Amino acid sequence: MDLQKPPAEPRQPEGCLVVAIRLPVRIVVLVLVVPVRMAWDALVVTGRFLRDTLLRPLGRALLRLGKVLVIAPAVALHRYVLTPLGQAARWLAEGVAAGLARLYARVLTPVGHAVVWLVRYGIVLPVLWTVRYAVVVPVRWLVRYLVVVPARWAYAWILAPVGRAAAWCAVGLWRLLGLLVTGLGTAVYWIARVLLVLPALALWRWVLVPVGRFLGVLAREVGDALGHAWRIAGHLSRAVGRFLATLFRWVVVEPVRLVYRTVLTPVGHAVRDAVLKPAAQAARAVGRATRQALASARETARQTRADVRRLLFGESREGAVRTREREAVLRREPSPLGTRTLDSSTTALTNLTKD
Repeated sequence: MDLQKPPAEPRQPEGCLVVAIRLPVRIVVLVLVVPVRMAWDALVVTGRFLRDTLLRPLGRALLRLGKVLVIAPAVALHRYVLTPLGQAARWLAEGVAAGLARLYARVLTPVGHAVVWLVRYGIVLPVLWTVRYAVVVPVRWLVRYLVVVPARWAYAWILAPVGRAAAWCAVGLWRLLGLLVTGLGTAVYWIARVLLVLPALALWRWVLVPVGRFLGVLAREVGDALGHAWRIAGHLSRAVGRFLATLFRWVVVEPVRLVYRTVLTPVGHAVRDAVLKPAAQAARAVGRATRQALASARETARQTRADVRRLLFGESREGAVRTREREAVLRREPSPLGTRTLDSSTTALTNLTKD
């Protein structure tokens, strides 16, 4: 492996015509290519934005929807419907195939052997013997003495001499035709060379080759100009894009960020502290009072039912024990109205003072 970069090939010397063509061609191509390159870069940026913000999430959503609507039902259908049906069909087919195999082996095979033996020795062999000795032997004798022997004599004494004479005549005619074709070919060759080949060669050498060289130089210069213009247009498009991005940042993004940070955030904090937190505390207080009222109502209803039951049916021993346990629990637990909160300073001493 060569670790050194090979030197660049020396550039061939160019004529004044090439130098005169190069600069106008590059200017024209640059003017034509710059808008195309900028439009191409804008389309690339738009395509990437659409891919990242629209097409990729849409593709993921369609993929998940396809999994839910197509793949999962197909898997369930295959697992819970087609597989049991296939196993049942295979079991049925194996049973039918086993029955048919036994029928073929035990019944059809012996019957077929018997039928073949009867056909062979009862029909085929007698027919073959009859055809051989009644038809084939007489026909073969007649064909031999009525067709083969006369045809062999006619070929030996008539057709062979006539064929030799025809072959000798055909050889003479072929040689004469060859001489005629050779003379005509030579004449056509010289006529085509003088009238077609030499003018075409002169046209190629003195007209088409110079024009082709000029067009090749022009095409090479246009290609080089397109490459240079495309690279220059890329740099210009990158600079314009950066300028537009910076302008958009300072005109739109930074003012919006400043407004959000200096106006919307303090206003949101003020609204939260002045409106949302008091409203939430009021809602929690209303909910707490409602729960306490409901608990008191449930306890009152329970005590009323117990009193009515005790007045009508008397108090049983288990009911008395349960009532005493409930009263003991109520005495141990503080009432909801007397619970201490952060806003109150209710203590045992204050309760005794109030009493």
